[in-house]
Amino acid sequence: MATAYSFADEAGDFVFKRKPGASVYFLLCTVTANEWTLSEELLQIRRSLAAAGEPDRDKLHATSDLQEVRNRVFAALAGCDFRIDATILEKSKAREHIRRTEDTFYRYAWYYHFKHVGPILMRRCNSILITAAALGQKKTKAAFKEGVNNTVQQIIERDRWEVAFHESSKDPLLWVADYCAWAIQRKWEKADERSYSLIRPKIQTEFELWKYGTKHFY
Repeated sequence: MATAYSFADEAGDFVFKRKPGASVYFLLCTVTANEWTLSEELLQIRRSLAAAGEPDRDKLHATSDLQEVRNRVFAALAGCDFRIDATILEKSKAREHIRRTEDTFYRYAWYYHFKHVGPILMRRCNSILITAAALGQKKTKAAFKEGVNNTVQQIIERDRWEVAFHESSKDPLLWVADYCAWAIQRKWEKADERSYSLIRPKIQTEFELWKYGTKHFY
């Protein structure tokens, strides 16, 4: 049995108050793949954009990319085999101790995401490499990575996993996770399913953590 490769990104923010621009939801998304054709296709899109006048572009990023670029990316995603798993947290339903720091909240999101998804992924592989998009400054990056490590080791034997945190520009599959997280977040935040519908066949789980919760804490 082979190694599984899972790439993670998030959508939403860590603002825990009702104010303009703050997200209602925080979403953790993982993309798991075992073939790399998609990486080359996305690199070619980036190269073509650089050749067309964006020589400093180092990645694809759904939030800032033009719709024409998004169309090309989603067309590439449609032709490749991978699975998407997402966990959605409505932030106002998080109790104060869960959201007391950004890394605490992030750790909770990872725990509930991987508690469900991890065992499913491990059925078909001997080991897994989880690559997450790096967040924040040096100190917070270390806290986020420690949080993921602590979460995964509660669910999978230590000799079967590794966690890497990289800048998103370093791996095209992190661009895939970014695009998928963005599309799913658009559905939840804005009821906009145009991009979501393009990846829907690849979504294996879409779990709303506090779906049945009725109490809001801010």
